[in-house]
Amino acid sequence: MKPRVSLQDSALRSGNFSLRIDPVRSEDAGLYEAQVKYNSEVHTCHVELGVITVTLSQSNPVVENELLLMSCNSSYRASLTETCWFHNGHLGPTSRTFCSSPGALSILRPAMSDAGSWRCQLRYSDNKIISATYNLQILGFDGPTNPVVYAAAGSAA
Repeated sequence: MKPRVSLQDSALRSGNFSLRIDPVRSEDAGLYEAQVKYNSEVHTCHVELGVITVTLSQSNPVVENELLLMSCNSSYRASLTETCWFHNGHLGPTSRTFCSSPGALSILRPAMSDAGSWRCQLRYSDNKIISATYNLQILGFDGPTNPVVYAAAGSAA
């Protein structure tokens, strides 16, 4: 996993043996074990890392008006019962046309207004809720709706 993992050397002296993984990948999910030996004592702890991923059907930034599929998946083992999508903190869909399937969201004609923070929230059969946030960028035109612009002679336009 090198060079994505590190220990905080300065924190070791205070007893913090945290492992930092940056960036986390979906294949990093699983059970981790830490062993700390101090004199003749051995201390062990186990931590399970769950990973949730948001993926796009096209690269980010997304081109305006081209079909977009956003998928949300998790390493959690229970059965997925509900997927909710929030745009800039508000529950979607909005007045625009969005189609939702388990873990995925289709935006038929993405517009500049769809840019921003998207959060998928997954609820499982054991009522566990996990979520992830993705910053969506839209490549398009965010100018006047009327394509005619008037400028005074001698001025800049």
